[in-house]
Amino acid sequence: MSSGYGMNGGPSRCFPFWQEVLACYVINSNEEDSSGKKKCAPMLEDYYECLHHKKEAARVQALQAAYRKAEAEGGYKANPPTAGQIRNLGILGKEEDSRAVLGSK
Repeated sequence: MSSGYGMNGGPSRCFPFWQEVLACYVINSNEEDSSGKKKCAPMLEDYYECLHHKKEAARVQALQAAYRKAEAEGGYKANPPTAGQIRNLGILGKEEDSRAVLGSK
């Protein structure tokens, strides 16, 4: 909520974004001229994304559709990586797991 208080009494998850939007409006606009509000569009977009997660949901749907399409075409690996191998990606000393998952030599 824009009040700054979440369900459990602490600051809400989107309150920092709201503060950025408010600070931008205060800095870039005044009573006579509100054309500076256009500069605040990216911050407002971030705030709305925090509230509604529309971009995140669209990306998840696109990834799921691509996965289902690849699975239907048989494009998935016959020997998929284990969860442990995936967790070890990029960790020093676990290069063999990274090579197995990524298919590089």
